[in-house]
Amino acid sequence: MTAFHALVLAGSRGGTDPVADYAGVSAKALIEVGGSTMLARVVAALRTAGATRIGVSVSDPAVAAHAATLDVEVLPAEAGPSRSTRSGLAALGTPLLVTTADHALLEPEWITHFLAATPAGADVTALLARRDVIEAAVPDTQRTYLRFADGGWSGCNLFYLASPKANAALDLWSQVEADRKRPWRIVRRLGTGTLLRYLVGRLTLDQALMRLGAAAGLSARAVASPYGLAAVDVDKPADLDLVRRLVG
Repeated sequence: MTAFHALVLAGSRGGTDPVADYAGVSAKALIEVGGSTMLARVVAALRTAGATRIGVSVSDPAVAAHAATLDVEVLPAEAGPSRSTRSGLAALGTPLLVTTADHALLEPEWITHFLAATPAGADVTALLARRDVIEAAVPDTQRTYLRFADGGWSGCNLFYLASPKANAALDLWSQVEADRKRPWRIVRRLGTGTLLRYLVGRLTLDQALMRLGAAAGLSARAVASPYGLAAVDVDKPADLDLVRRLVG
């Protein structure tokens, strides 16, 4: 089992969170699923998978108090996930696995598979699942898909920052956060030729990440998840209903 440090992003984007409001709690990380809070479930999965040091990035006092009971390091959230990740990386170092508190279905085997499948020499890897894999596992979910030559892909909220070069990836992340659901705008940053390859359906997901990484001076790769449920997080009330049905 690979030993690693982990960061859980549990901060708020500000204002009332519709999922937390739906569940009747002050913050999404405190929502209970299967008798445990989502944050507690994520921390337990990370620890079982081999995380030797876990930090939780928080902005809500109630989440901070709850995190303190889970034997983790409580870190102040910054403005936005990329800045919070940069702060967590500075505190915890690399290699660092990054996930989110709303990844309520997270399983240790997804993490160990992801780490084992990370290509040697990659500075940053992201776990994604193909649309057919997701729909085979949970046909009644609605996800946002990035469309590439090798199919539609959805993120799994798992990132591995393997080396200090990952800081450059965080610079890029902060630039493209606003375009995360419009991949053509992200690809456009790589030049006309790459954008045209994307628009005519000739750019694969891994090629796009490799070129984005090269532009930032690092090696960035995608890892395909065989677990469709890994792409299910709790972004909206319907997701919470789904996750609670799946957990039982």
